[in-house]
Amino acid sequence: MSYHDSRNVLDGGNGSLKSSTRPLSGNYVPNRLKALYYGPDTIESHLLSCLPTEISKAFIITGNSLATKTPLIKGLESLFSPKHHAGTYSGITEHSFQAQVEEAASRLKQDTSIDTIISVGGGSPMDSAKNITYVVHDSTGRWLSHITIPTTLSAGECTPGAGFTRADGIKGILINPALYPDYIIYDPKFGLYTPPRLFLSTGIRALDHAVESQYHQSVTYVPSRIIALNAITELFRLLPKYKANPKDEDTITALFLAAFSSLGFFGQNMGGRLGLSHRLGYALGSPYGIPHGITSCMTLGPVVKLQARQDEKSAESIAAILPYISEKQSGNNFEDSDLVGDRILQLVQEIGLKSDLTTENVGKDQVDIICACATRLEAGETSAEERQFWNSVRELVESLW
Repeated sequence: MSYHDSRNVLDGGNGSLKSSTRPLSGNYVPNRLKALYYGPDTIESHLLSCLPTEISKAFIITGNSLATKTPLIKGLESLFSPKHHAGTYSGITEHSFQAQVEEAASRLKQDTSIDTIISVGGGSPMDSAKNITYVVHDSTGRWLSHITIPTTLSAGECTPGAGFTRADGIKGILINPALYPDYIIYDPKFGLYTPPRLFLSTGIRALDHAVESQYHQSVTYVPSRIIALNAITELFRLLPKYKANPKDEDTITALFLAAFSSLGFFGQNMGGRLGLSHRLGYALGSPYGIPHGITSCMTLGPVVKLQARQDEKSAESIAAILPYISEKQSGNNFEDSDLVGDRILQLVQEIGLKSDLTTENVGKDQVDIICACATRLEAGETSAEERQFWNSVRELVESLW
């Protein structure tokens, strides 16, 4: 299946990932990451050593703000010097639009001396770089080496999936094990230039990954869920600390690592997307221009309460989060799940990110459209069980205004 065949696919795409619906039975298949570097000045210390050869040519993929409003991209270009720098594309915008991917890919397909792509920024440059890598491979048969330098906590660097937005605004995703980056570099100086609101909101997105992994059927118990639980602890601890002092490089580095822990150990055997909070995020994100970090701020707390009532195993898994956020379990999984949801909402408010769909200029006439996109069901055209789920999701969505 080519990229063009799979671009409309929402769950999956080219490449198969083995998964199991029994978390305590199966296998863990690590991703293809060669190295993760983190800490101050890691770019200067390690970036050039990540290039495949001494004559490698690298192409930078980033957004306009990083390229024009910070010294970061010019610094990278200078570090590479003409010997290694093949060009920069800074036209990537939020939600990774298909047209931008194709425009950048056309430049790489024309120059066969380029063997490396470097994504700098949040989830959109990373997803775009993965999609560009696949388009180039689809056209030429060669895989580019991918080095990623995150500036947010969205953890897009931690998956073999690449989201994109079609011309009609519908979100698609391409999944292939070969799309996992070769190198990840967490340099806190690349977090210093990120607007604090964006950094914090993507931290809630990372929390969304970690929480929804606890009730995803094919996320392995070890190492994925166990490490994600610790990511929850760190995100609850560090996000308010960052809010108080967004210039502390140790806190920024620790948050980068917490974001990695939220998603970076899922392995190749995870099947499908995460849970309802993520699906609602896709339904609210590109169609209405809402950043995914902000969608998670709105949806994650209410979703865990709903999820607990959909499935007893989910309720048990959600309740088990409480000791990781300094709370005691009562033994009543539904009440405990409600407390987890409330604590998430409290954290969102504490770091100043409480929002709603009125603030985001989404009309209430969009309720059924949002529900259909998130559930892939149409009101009135489903079984009794599906209608019950639809009604529960609709009630949740209505509460977001």
